[in-house]
Amino acid sequence: MPQTLPPHRSLHVPGVHGYTDRKSVAAGEVVRFHLSSDVPYALSVCQLGPDVDGRSADTVLHAFEPSPARAQPIHPGSYVQVARGLDQPLHALTLECWVQVWSIGARQSIIGQYDLPGACGYGLFVDEDGRAVFYLGDGGALRAQGELAGGALRPKCWHHIVATWDGRETVLWIDGEAAARGKWSGAMQPGRAPLRLGASGIDGLADAFLEGDIVMPAIYAHALSPDEVRARFADRGLHTPRGRTVLACWPLREERGDTVADASGHQRTGRIVNHGTWMIVGPAFEPRRVNEFSDDGYDPLADPTRGHGLRLASDDLYDCRWPESHAFRIPANARSGVYVGRVRFLLDGRPADYDITFIVRRAAHRAPAPVLVLCATNSWLAYASTPFAKNVASDPVWPRRSAGLENSHPDAPAYSSYTYHRGGQPSYQVGLRMPWPNASPNALYDPADAGFCQWTRLERRLHVWLEQAGYDYDVVSDLDLHRDPGLLKAYRTVIVNGHSEYWSLPACDGLDDYLSNGGTAVVLSGNTMYLRVSYNEEGTVMEQRKVLGPNDEDSEEAAKVRPPAGPYGEQYHAQDWARGGQFRQAGRSCAELIGLESAGWAFADGDDFGVYHATLPDHFLFTQPHALGLAEGTTFGHAPGGGLPRAIGHEWDLSVTTLRRMTHALPAGERLPEPQQGIEVIAQGRRARSGRLDAYLDYFSSVTESLDGLSAEMIYWERPQGGRVFNAGAVGASWVLGVDPCFEGVLRNVLHHFGVRPAAGADRPVQPSLEHAAP
Repeated sequence: MPQTLPPHRSLHVPGVHGYTDRKSVAAGEVVRFHLSSDVPYALSVCQLGPDVDGRSADTVLHAFEPSPARAQPIHPGSYVQVARGLDQPLHALTLECWVQVWSIGARQSIIGQYDLPGACGYGLFVDEDGRAVFYLGDGGALRAQGELAGGALRPKCWHHIVATWDGRETVLWIDGEAAARGKWSGAMQPGRAPLRLGASGIDGLADAFLEGDIVMPAIYAHALSPDEVRARFADRGLHTPRGRTVLACWPLREERGDTVADASGHQRTGRIVNHGTWMIVGPAFEPRRVNEFSDDGYDPLADPTRGHGLRLASDDLYDCRWPESHAFRIPANARSGVYVGRVRFLLDGRPADYDITFIVRRAAHRAPAPVLVLCATNSWLAYASTPFAKNVASDPVWPRRSAGLENSHPDAPAYSSYTYHRGGQPSYQVGLRMPWPNASPNALYDPADAGFCQWTRLERRLHVWLEQAGYDYDVVSDLDLHRDPGLLKAYRTVIVNGHSEYWSLPACDGLDDYLSNGGTAVVLSGNTMYLRVSYNEEGTVMEQRKVLGPNDEDSEEAAKVRPPAGPYGEQYHAQDWARGGQFRQAGRSCAELIGLESAGWAFADGDDFGVYHATLPDHFLFTQPHALGLAEGTTFGHAPGGGLPRAIGHEWDLSVTTLRRMTHALPAGERLPEPQQGIEVIAQGRRARSGRLDAYLDYFSSVTESLDGLSAEMIYWERPQGGRVFNAGAVGASWVLGVDPCFEGVLRNVLHHFGVRPAAGADRPVQPSLEHAAP
């Protein structure tokens, strides 16, 4: 359970919002719902039915009695609370901290004991214009004459800020130079306000949060001399200050967890509220120490120049902390699948639904099905922008680049792995005890005219097809596989489905071990295993890291070919201190595991989607046991007549052999890997039309040209290290199930050769393939 929250500024988010205590539960277990609603509502628990595009066929397992409105607040904003503040008058003082602010425009707090309006002791701040502000007072009401402001802090740049008072003169130092001088006489009284780093108080509530990073904050009982200030500036935050006058110093060497130790000996231990972000490089960091394209033995904890930074944000929130509003025990005999808590309410006088999606695993006592389907819940989480989105009555369409929907409150968190924090900080973490409205089975994704979705709605096409075709299957979430990689060994085959972009190392190792011991994998995904994630021990926060290259500019032009990214060097996770980002840059080849690597994306318009062209029409996956009647060049993976849905779009994967052909320049000191042996390319996914947001990538993820529209490869691979893989290489692969009998026939043949049979009488003959000129 989360620790008690100190008094904290609250926000009330209008509308209906909710989440479950866990994103995945086993049949027979209790699922708990946490809801906030400012209108009366009725909650039911539903098993999703065969209608992928609607709700009418869903099965209601339980309907709760109607509930009155009960709005719950949220408390965003991270900072460090120190239980043991200063409690004695002082006649001299120094506050020191390295600070990198990410934006200005609002007053922000760095360190102090300061609560407006009546408990103002001392503090160091950044004002609305980006100036440093030093305050001294008597612990009571704000005294304007106690403020000294000066200097100019540049966003996204490290600055060494020191505020000194020798009993008479106050001085603000910025980067070793005096920026402002003032007068203050008499004793400084800390007052009753708690000691905080990265926040101060308003009416006793934590507020005025820092949009920035801190390194080596410290408090002294004497005024540092000019020479001492310059020496501390030259040290670049690498060494702790020493001496009897050091009242507190937080070196921030923990690099994970919520405890911040004090190195002064005065036991002023701090606790991080709302998580914050560890593993932030400091002002002395030397980027050349980190190889851009490989781990190369770099140890972030052994780097003497890296420093130890902590990033704070006014919208940090990873757990709503809402009380349980409803609970329901899933029947022990419930089928494994995707379920929702469905909230029905009136929105502007019209009936509306809000779905809270969760996974139901098979009961522990129940025999496993032949097929295991992996739900790409890591991706659902990574793309969960605007968790408190404004309610809509129709199916919401999520904007490109996962920018999020209209927010229900302008100050509610809206960040995801694809959008920045409000202050401009890159976002490296998402919380699981938060709403994820993008995971609704009715959510769509741009282009709006295509009817496409890269999350639950897409993945459900496979679930429905398997059930209608007579194949018994179980589902698990990515977190389930992360926690128990050995669960795969109970299944004849595992299907990786949808946009399965984010994987943890334990999950990758589990799939590799499963295949190496003779297992089989069906990959109906694109951009698969591109980026690494990790989890905290409680499984309540997922971490991923995307960073700029060592020479990259964080510009609008650069953002066209990559998602928002943080400073170079911050690709190392706080959960395990290992390198994150792309797997191929973290010492793990996805192609060695599943045969293909990520190779690009396109999601501007419906016309961007392409189709498969058969290259080995006589391959047994096209002929046995169901003969599909393909010829070389025959197209499939589309609706009749070549219309939507079409499989090749959004994001896709190619073999190393093909990526080598697309790589025309090698980064200094790098070389291309050797292709995997034994891969058979049985079809090529081609896009006849280029789109406005196309990006074809070479092996090193640099923009390149396509090979005549070649975007994806469909492969069969008997791995030399053991195991068999069928990989369709495209996010949209499952999208055509239910409309393309030819692609369905391919999948039937794959499952047959992987030892999976449909229930008796369900193996219906395959319809003729849909042959026509490629669109």
